[in-house]
Amino acid sequence: MKRILLYSMLVVALSSCERIIDIDPISNVGVGAFYRDYKEANTALTGCYNGMHAPLYNEWMMTELRSDLSLQGVANSSAAPRIEQNELDMFTLNADHLQVYDYWINTYRNIRAVNYLLNNMGVRYIDGDHQIQRNANMTETEWQHIVGEALFIRAYHYFNMVRLFGNIFMVTEPVNPNTSKSKNYDTKEDVYNLIIADLQRSIEVLPAIQYQNIPSDDLGRVTHWASRAMLAKVFLTLDRKNDALLELNEVISKSGHELATSYSDVFSIGNEMNAEILFAVRYKAGGFGLGSPFANLFAPTGSGSAVVNNDGDGLNFPTYEAMSMYYTSHATNKDTRYAANLAIYSPTKPYVKKYVSPIMTRYDAENDFPVLRYADILLMKAEALGYDGPNGESVQLINTVRERAGAVEYDGSSAFSAQFFTYPTTGTNSIDSESRFIDALLNERKLELAFENQRFFDLVRFGKAIETLKQHFENEYPEHYSRIVPAISLEDLKAKVTEQRLLLPIPLREITTNNELELEQNPGY
Repeated sequence: MKRILLYSMLVVALSSCERIIDIDPISNVGVGAFYRDYKEANTALTGCYNGMHAPLYNEWMMTELRSDLSLQGVANSSAAPRIEQNELDMFTLNADHLQVYDYWINTYRNIRAVNYLLNNMGVRYIDGDHQIQRNANMTETEWQHIVGEALFIRAYHYFNMVRLFGNIFMVTEPVNPNTSKSKNYDTKEDVYNLIIADLQRSIEVLPAIQYQNIPSDDLGRVTHWASRAMLAKVFLTLDRKNDALLELNEVISKSGHELATSYSDVFSIGNEMNAEILFAVRYKAGGFGLGSPFANLFAPTGSGSAVVNNDGDGLNFPTYEAMSMYYTSHATNKDTRYAANLAIYSPTKPYVKKYVSPIMTRYDAENDFPVLRYADILLMKAEALGYDGPNGESVQLINTVRERAGAVEYDGSSAFSAQFFTYPTTGTNSIDSESRFIDALLNERKLELAFENQRFFDLVRFGKAIETLKQHFENEYPEHYSRIVPAISLEDLKAKVTEQRLLLPIPLREITTNNELELEQNPGY
């Protein structure tokens, strides 16, 4: 897949030139094109994969920064980007926030590219269903591969958008500027219906090839199993646990995916697209414009080349709580996820290590960004099953993930928190109630999926966002938020976290440039 990414990048660079015009993203459709055969359609599909990079650049600000895992690391900074991050972090942003707009428009630009491709493949979404009229010069297998992968990408984008913004524009085919100005928001229900339909169609057309039988050149492409896993997460978000369980059981029993031997192996650039990864946004170092920026973005400022070549920007700064969440006092029996996820350059400069690898050029790392992996599948199954007792399957699934991270069986000889243990089936440290199960599961997801842009969505899905974030502000206030300029009191900070502000504002530019409809802003802004 990385060879395909590189080849298609060169083809596009040599054969096209696009002028970017800053207009309404749902009408910024550019110039139409017709993909005459599989080679041209596959090149267009690769452009859609590459188009996932731009929204992901800002996604951590919309998710991790708005959770209890990340901070804006320079509390007293007056730099505009740092202030924008503070506003997201503290839920004080307004509708003209630049980073929110960048995420919005970059997502819609890639949705536009996917819509062009699907239109060319004869796939249209009309009245809640896909209407198929094939008109492409390719084999049935080639057509299914293009369509199945493109539908997943569109569903992925809309799933993020509807969770972050609520009611949004649902665009499923190219539209002209005049038409776009007469289009109002679609409801969350309608958007979720599209997401589910896209993923179900993707599952239908993509072959159920086990991981070990996927050709090496196809590793990194969307698969049947990735679509099932994403659909399961959608169902969990909609509290359709039985439906989610059906999809998860298919992935677990038939996909060939499994946990990597060690946690650090999952993210090693020498072990990319391993059996644990169901889907990742892929990057390719080497000066081709396809490298990952996160090694430099997340490395600490002022570290020179000690952490990564050409210094870091100090973004996605781990909270003090995050730095201690893996801690045990035992000399050796520790959670191995700490060393893979976090590190400290100096006493005041912790950083996210997960995406750091040796690089030659700034913002050009090799590290892929995981979207779906097998540990998430196991924890989602525990969520779908619900609490079934201290010795039930759901607790055992949590323990399976903990065991891979180095947890040993609890023998009762020390405090449970003194070492890294699996949960026992009896005694005071067992998970003996539904509330303790939910707390344990949510905490395990925090430990396992840290800095993978999952935490905020988890807190919202479990109904724990407001109470967790208010406690987070209280925990971090003495060391961090008390130093924010201009000053904000703890009471005012906690008051900013409301159900309404869990959604991001619709970008103001989206509203003010539309002169035909009076578009409403999300409540709270």
